[in-house]
Amino acid sequence: MNTAHISIKNLSMGYGSFMVQEHLSFDIHHKDIFIIMGGSGCGKSTLLRHLIGLKRPCSGKIFFKDKSLWDISSSERKEIMKQFGVLYQKGALWSSMTLAENIALPMEEHTRLKPADIRDRVRFKLALVGLSGFEHYYPSEISGGMQKRAGLARAMALDPDILFFDEPSAGLDPVSSRRLDDLILELNESLGATIVVVTHELASIFAIGTNSVFLDAKARTMIASGRPRTLLESETNGIVRAFLTRGEENRIRKKTPSQG
Repeated sequence: MNTAHISIKNLSMGYGSFMVQEHLSFDIHHKDIFIIMGGSGCGKSTLLRHLIGLKRPCSGKIFFKDKSLWDISSSERKEIMKQFGVLYQKGALWSSMTLAENIALPMEEHTRLKPADIRDRVRFKLALVGLSGFEHYYPSEISGGMQKRAGLARAMALDPDILFFDEPSAGLDPVSSRRLDDLILELNESLGATIVVVTHELASIFAIGTNSVFLDAKARTMIASGRPRTLLESETNGIVRAFLTRGEENRIRKKTPSQG
């Protein structure tokens, strides 16, 4: 049986007196590719920051397995956070470091591995994302798509249980975006990692998503959850349907002459 890897219980998020989202409750299961989606300004990235432990909730709980992230000691929380790998929107690679040095950095800071073992692991991580032989390249010397893959290799440096991606396809052309989707699917299958993705890209949502939550900026809460393709087929909420069809349904109806 697929059990919850992360459980969100009545979560409310805000900045000062301004509430971004309230009363969020959903589960992210082991090996899910879980999509956080919704329109601009709905709080997708804010939710991601809460999930990775960078921001404390206004109220509610975030459970990782059986532990509430903000009801444990800071040292326990840091240990849990070591199980996370994060790919930021712009890759967030150090420009002054080679790809190998970027990926080695988390291992040097958080493990007692010998330099030779770190080099072996760096080569393996780069091979996983299709960048064998690029160890000594700097980020400025490779394409945007390759930078995203290098960022993914670094996110996997410590063999995390959960990978978090913030708009992984942002700034990529359609071909590079599709290749990144394929890579995410391959890693999910081969590594068995739970993957959480913030994105508004419909092609990616339908290609990789096994579960999702839809945040609405106006209602300031979640208004749908489930497998994206199932939501497309059965969801009756007009806001969700308009997002998942990019409004094409309404345009088609208006252009289609009435029958009879």
